[in-house]
Amino acid sequence: MKKILFVNLLLLTFLGNVFAQGFTRPGDWKRYRKEVFVSMGASGFLGDLGGRNKIGKDFSPVDLDFPATKTAFGAGYRYKIEKWFAVSGKFNYLRIQGNDALTTEQFRNNRNLNFKSNIFEVSARVELGFGSSKSGNRYGIKKTLGRRMKGVSHGVFGFVGVGGFYFNPKSLSGVKLKPLNTEGQGLPGGAKKYSNYSISIPMGILYRCTFQKVWTVGAELCWRKTFTDYIDDVSTVYYDNAALAAAYGPQSAAFADPSKGNIFGATSPDGSGNPAQRGDKNIDSYLSLEVTVGYTFKQQRRKKAKLRSKF
Repeated sequence: MKKILFVNLLLLTFLGNVFAQGFTRPGDWKRYRKEVFVSMGASGFLGDLGGRNKIGKDFSPVDLDFPATKTAFGAGYRYKIEKWFAVSGKFNYLRIQGNDALTTEQFRNNRNLNFKSNIFEVSARVELGFGSSKSGNRYGIKKTLGRRMKGVSHGVFGFVGVGGFYFNPKSLSGVKLKPLNTEGQGLPGGAKKYSNYSISIPMGILYRCTFQKVWTVGAELCWRKTFTDYIDDVSTVYYDNAALAAAYGPQSAAFADPSKGNIFGATSPDGSGNPAQRGDKNIDSYLSLEVTVGYTFKQQRRKKAKLRSKF
């Protein structure tokens, strides 16, 4: 048994040394600058609606409602400027939703609002990271391995960028919420009309594992700071329900305040006439966790000009 363990230990040490030998020539990475990739994973919303079973915390993943997570898909292009510095452009399609009925926090549960939205996002970002650059023995072991061996390299990158996205909040039953003006948009004292387009600041971390120098597999966690508070159609205070019904119809009033009535006066003005809080003024955000698969195009070496003899 001791002999077997000793032989195995020597074998593992030997193979480890083989695969740890780097062969990458200085500047060889420049032949692998351009990469295309696709991604798929889960997306979540951080805003006024839904959340965990306690009072919400803006921008905090602690408030992420896991039962409400949906899917995210993406595709992009990456260009390596330096060995561990790159720029990339990406398109993302994400589905997000929030549902007060899923939380047991009494005020949000009583509010009983919900929404869903598809997000179409285009972004550009810079990526800075570090990692291993070992690639394995270039030619293998003579007379023992009959094929060339390619190694595996790993990298961890942080990134930040800027993007633009489109959203269109609907109820879970499929009714578009923006045309209903649920917070009195267009009426005296009501909220301002909002746009379906906004700017985002994507930031996060990316892990990549490269095989044979051209194939990459990784995982990406990306959080987006936005500049709108209406991804979920909720931002400020309740508008007078009777005025909404008179101006925009009973459907507007129904979706503006579908509260359960479990907390007396929760959606009504106080004694001084101040309207009840419907949401807060902190802007919304959303995030995604995706698996990425990419392919890097190898640039051919330039052929050196051959000197011809005059004789």
